[in-house]
Amino acid sequence: MSLDHAQQTTPKRHGWTRARALLAGGLVLGVGAAITLAAWTDNEWARGIFGSGSFGIEGSTDGSAFSDNPTTGDAAQLSFAVGADNLAPGSEVYAGYAVRLQAGSTYAANVDVTQDMSAALAGTTASYVFTTDATCDATAYGGGTDADAASFELDALNAPAFLCFKVAADGTLVQGERGSITWTFTAESGATL
Repeated sequence: MSLDHAQQTTPKRHGWTRARALLAGGLVLGVGAAITLAAWTDNEWARGIFGSGSFGIEGSTDGSAFSDNPTTGDAAQLSFAVGADNLAPGSEVYAGYAVRLQAGSTYAANVDVTQDMSAALAGTTASYVFTTDATCDATAYGGGTDADAASFELDALNAPAFLCFKVAADGTLVQGERGSITWTFTAESGATL
């Protein structure tokens, strides 16, 4: 019996030794493959640096001194002709306004003009035209470009767009009243300058 037992244990031990040898060989091959793989790794890097442009518009009541008037509370006060505070039926008064890109702007502007008549003096109407300079009177208004499109483009620094506003009173004008009209210039950035 002891002989049979010795014969039976030897092949089992021999099989286990082979398994361990194969596992050890696999580990060595795996480590070798990993080292070989690491030796063939390469990297490449790229980076982009970005910055934002600048954009804005500003206005002027005289065509030369420009300032930023960003809210209704900061609205520029147009200088209408003498008598604008003492209208009668048939009166017409004029005031000019210029709009340009702010210094340092890197984009052109597409500008929409809206006219708010909600607080206007009853019996008045308002309109405007584009002119070639800051002069705004009946003659300039008559020679101006119709503003039906109610939009324009600013595409060069220090090149303002000139608008000439006219407020006219008709026969329905009520005596002793006060009112106001607000024009809003909404600019959206356009092409790069």
